[in-house]
Amino acid sequence: MADPLSEVIALLRPRAPFSKLAEATGPFRLRRDDINEAFYCLVLMGRLKLEVDGKEPVILTAGDFALLPAVGGLTVSSLDPPPPPGHLSQPVYGDDGVVRIGMADSRETPPEVQQLVGHCSFGSPDAELLVSLLPDMVLVRGEDRLASLATLVRDEARATRPARDVVLENLLQVLLIEAFRSTAQPAASTGLLSGLADARVAPALRAMHSAPHEAWSIRTLAGAAGLSRSAFFTRFNRIVGLPPMSYLLNWRMTLAKHLLRSGLHSIGEISRRTGYGSTSAFSTAFTRHVGCPPARYAKALATS
Repeated sequence: MADPLSEVIALLRPRAPFSKLAEATGPFRLRRDDINEAFYCLVLMGRLKLEVDGKEPVILTAGDFALLPAVGGLTVSSLDPPPPPGHLSQPVYGDDGVVRIGMADSRETPPEVQQLVGHCSFGSPDAELLVSLLPDMVLVRGEDRLASLATLVRDEARATRPARDVVLENLLQVLLIEAFRSTAQPAASTGLLSGLADARVAPALRAMHSAPHEAWSIRTLAGAAGLSRSAFFTRFNRIVGLPPMSYLLNWRMTLAKHLLRSGLHSIGEISRRTGYGSTSAFSTAFTRHVGCPPARYAKALATS
């Protein structure tokens, strides 16, 4: 049976444009309004407050890992002591690759807070759709495996070794999967992880990912979930955040675009692999969903 989380992360094609060790002492407050990428933070020493726009503040202590698949603006500030109102710190980038806040050199002033921070972008043209299936924030406390993976990402991002981009993409895939599967999602959240955590919805999700070519219906998916059609529809919609057939359509179109981008498959083959009985039915659905016929989509990719 397919693993939907692994498939989504792999199709996102994560990349690491930025990964740094940051050290701070004294009161500090850093504000970022221009991230527009996935953001992660691993606290190695001390405590800090993470405030993401539109969300409640989160206190992070040594060993805590926070991941935000999509974020616009955020503020990171000290707790011991808190910064004065209106104070904004200016980070200093050292020759050794360490970002320092409130101190010139850690050899002169030992840091009170140490964190590994990074941004990662997603290479998939369908990143917005795929990210929408993931939780808004992942918070994992005291997981050594995540600390080791985040350190490997930082070391590889700073290196100039052969195949660096390939290694980084695979390390980030492992880091993201480990973070998502290490967290317990709150009952109020919706998305792919919440669906996979539900004993009734998960079999239907895995069935759709395992065999997108099958002629799935609410009846057959409800059978996989062991529920009546109405109970399954209501439960899936509430937990995943969209109706079952809408989820299936989104997934099939994401796969179709991925296969078209590869340039290795005919439109007829892609039609069959995504559950359409004819090329014309697939072309109609693709055009309605994407805004252009599959042949034109593939041609545009080839000439871009």
